[in-house]
Amino acid sequence: YHYATTHMKALVYRKKDKAQKHQIEEIDKPIPKENEVLVRVYSTSINAADYRSIQLGIIPKKKIFGSGISGVVESVGKDITAFKPGDEVIGELSDNGFGGLAEYVATTEDTLIHKPERLSYEEAAILPVAATTALRALSDKRTLKKNERVLVVGSSGGVGSFAVLIAKHLGAHVTGVCSTKNVDQSFQLGADEVIDYTKSDFTQTENRYDLILALNGNYPLKGYKNLLNPNGVCVIVGGSLIQLLKTLFFGRLLSNSSTKIKTLAAKTSAADLATVAAMFESEILNELIEKRYPLENAGEALEYLKEGHARGKVVVSVVSTH
Repeated sequence: YHYATTHMKALVYRKKDKAQKHQIEEIDKPIPKENEVLVRVYSTSINAADYRSIQLGIIPKKKIFGSGISGVVESVGKDITAFKPGDEVIGELSDNGFGGLAEYVATTEDTLIHKPERLSYEEAAILPVAATTALRALSDKRTLKKNERVLVVGSSGGVGSFAVLIAKHLGAHVTGVCSTKNVDQSFQLGADEVIDYTKSDFTQTENRYDLILALNGNYPLKGYKNLLNPNGVCVIVGGSLIQLLKTLFFGRLLSNSSTKIKTLAAKTSAADLATVAAMFESEILNELIEKRYPLENAGEALEYLKEGHARGKVVVSVVSTH
């Protein structure tokens, strides 16, 4: 009888343990505060934010990672008006202490939206972070107009896959950049052209772009700048830490009045999450899930993503819905 327990399973990060830093433990189930919602987690997506935080030594207070979740509201604090027990929800926890790699998480109302019925729990869990980051990267710095040219560098990863889908949805002409084994995947997602970076240097092309999303790879910022149309913008999302730091320092120097190099730092909002949830029919999303792990093996899921070769999204099933 699951609900009577005051304990839950969670993947807990133990920094001191040399051999196995991520351990499944039985810990106290959170009690929601007056302004919090307690969610029974069904699915959690693993994102770069999770392992980046580990690399930077930024460990959540609860010592539990996991930022994109879907699940069912278990109970609500007395100040909560938008949700009630039994509601199906999607949550974005990266600005609210993480905590998704567990059977339950308590989070504030503004991190949650109602899950559209047509999305499975797994599909719903991959929208926070990856899809919302792609949406912001495509719309934050300039408004994308129909038939404008978009270059997605790293078109096969989690954010990249969504960037291709969303840019096509917005009517752009999309060129993806990825390795040989992922070329077909980028075409399947709707890319108009795909450049295999192992065979040609995309920074040497004659083509010019209105918006470049640099999602991974450590290419020189100058190379990106030369590919921009007048009034074009290059948005650096992710990439190596070195590259992010370089962009923060040099992006301003390289940006003149007409071309801009920017980093994406804005916070995700529930409105962004609602936008991407409404945008996607489930059949597209299913194809984006590359690997599924049970909660017991969530440590392996984090390790796999950290290697940097994930095609699409990695999902941890906390409650088996199959």
